[in-house]
Amino acid sequence: MLVFKLRRRSNMADTACTLTPMELYGMLNLQGDQVRVLKSKKADKAEIDSAVQLLLKLKSHYKKKTGQEYNAACPPTEDVSSSNNGPAVEDGDDQVDPWNVSTSSAKGVDYDKLIVRFGSSKIDQELIDRIGRITEQTPHRFLRRGIFFSHRDMHQVLDAYENKKSFFLYTGRGPSSEAMHVGHLIPFIFTKWLQDVFNVPLVVQLTDDEKYLWKDLTQEQCHRFAVENAKDIIACGFDVNKTFIFSDLDYMGTSPSFYRNVVKIQKHVTFNQVKGIFGFTDSDCIGKISFPAIQAAPSFSGSFPQIFNGRTDLQCLIPCAIDQDPYFRMTRDVAPRVGYPKPALMHSTFFPALQGAQTKMSASDPNSSIFLTDTPKQIKTKINKHAFSGGKDTIEEHRKYGGNPDVDVSFMYLTFFLEDDERLEKIRQDYSSGALLTGELKKCLIETLQPMIAAHQERRKQITDDVVEQFMTPRKLDFSF
Repeated sequence: MLVFKLRRRSNMADTACTLTPMELYGMLNLQGDQVRVLKSKKADKAEIDSAVQLLLKLKSHYKKKTGQEYNAACPPTEDVSSSNNGPAVEDGDDQVDPWNVSTSSAKGVDYDKLIVRFGSSKIDQELIDRIGRITEQTPHRFLRRGIFFSHRDMHQVLDAYENKKSFFLYTGRGPSSEAMHVGHLIPFIFTKWLQDVFNVPLVVQLTDDEKYLWKDLTQEQCHRFAVENAKDIIACGFDVNKTFIFSDLDYMGTSPSFYRNVVKIQKHVTFNQVKGIFGFTDSDCIGKISFPAIQAAPSFSGSFPQIFNGRTDLQCLIPCAIDQDPYFRMTRDVAPRVGYPKPALMHSTFFPALQGAQTKMSASDPNSSIFLTDTPKQIKTKINKHAFSGGKDTIEEHRKYGGNPDVDVSFMYLTFFLEDDERLEKIRQDYSSGALLTGELKKCLIETLQPMIAAHQERRKQITDDVVEQFMTPRKLDFSF
């Protein structure tokens, strides 16, 4: 049991800023008791008012630290950072949540600050080297270049793997449109690599139910988008014998085990918690309020008895963009209370819009990104016309002062898709020195993306409805559990 020393009222509120959530919770309990004692003894009104004001200040600190309203019957869990969005966003800070990403910096989101705010751990060189040693493979370029930059419990996953204990992968896609853009491929490219080097099962959730709840779309449209998006996901090269892709609208109605886990999660998350985590309001439909439990459920192996033979003790690793982390902080908070292992995560940076890292890609704006349906001509036109440049206004100035690759979208895209580290570094140096012009840099990107997207389109043509059905049929995979 935590023991708290009573502090003088003059410094209690200041001290609260430095306390852990559990210590702050204990201080709130004590102050609440103090207010009740003063009222029962009919103490002087000024003394009661002072105690009440302090209680209100402590509650404000508690909400800012945890994202939740104080509830005397609901202490914060040990992993309280797993159930909230971290400290409130201050003016000038980046805004990052599952629906909104914004920054005032041309370089994009400050990911070091985001690690601190979300309470995750940096993927450092030691972890990258360890993954390389264990898999006996060169770490993926997304790891080498800091594109996957943050994690939760990855060392724990590797410890278990070295002790011959397997895990499974889980990632997903919210199918809001028929066409995906190149940024949507990032988690799937990396997940495919993880599956290949670790040889583990993968489940892919298509949240067509979420898009129906959030967007002005019919259920039929959302389900059709899910099937079409599944074709692009399959075209990344996933093995049908190791991969299960499912639509929420289809799977939850046919899997009692999945739905039971959804209900378990729902029972252990309060309305105040989801309001604090996701910013829901009283005007949001109840479907939105209950949805986070559906995205959490695939984190638990018991949701897929056909794959894991009813086992509930397998740990899950989730590669995703960091804006999805609030869902899984909530999941990690719930996991020990329902008897399941906490999922581990690997977080990626955001893929910038063509117009720059400060702007958001939009499926409704075809010029905000390169889509997987674009022709070679469209790719060339979009990059030449819309890709934000870090170059100078004139050739003379550029040759003299050089360009800024840190804000140049063409260079940013190359960090995602150009495999050759030495060539990428040479491009950086030449652009920074002024030896490489903006038009020449854009040409490098065009020559990288055109064949990559053409190859993807050819693979996708081979994905028939029968192939999609094979991937989306609940079944046993080629693993023994």
